[in-house]
Amino acid sequence: MTLRRKLARRQAGISYVETLLAVIVIAVSVVPATNALRGGMDSAQADVQATVNHYQMLGMLEEVLAEPFSTVSAQAAGLSVPTAYSDAAGSADRRLVYISGYDGDNADADNDPFTGTDPDLLLVRVEIEGTVNAIQSLKANK
Repeated sequence: MTLRRKLARRQAGISYVETLLAVIVIAVSVVPATNALRGGMDSAQADVQATVNHYQMLGMLEEVLAEPFSTVSAQAAGLSVPTAYSDAAGSADRRLVYISGYDGDNADADNDPFTGTDPDLLLVRVEIEGTVNAIQSLKANK
């Protein structure tokens, strides 16, 4: 048997050491890969919650805007006092509704939309309690 045949026979398969090293390399690389995926999954969950909150606020805003102007106007208390349209205290993802008069034409020329308000224009703001998530719109008396 020649030397070449002996070497060929020896290199025909994978040795135990090579297999062990491959398993170790895979095991060591799985942990960082799993951690990277976990961050992505947490981020995706936060996006889902933000989307749910957005549609909850939008739904509440549409409910308020569907009410007659006189009913909504009676609840106007400014942007610091939540109205009766707000969810009950202690609710999960509680929606707070604020209604304020609004100066749409800036008739008093002070560039403050909350002084000298127009009698037929309201600002309706809905926010999720304890977050920066908010949505707002104007309601006019038709």
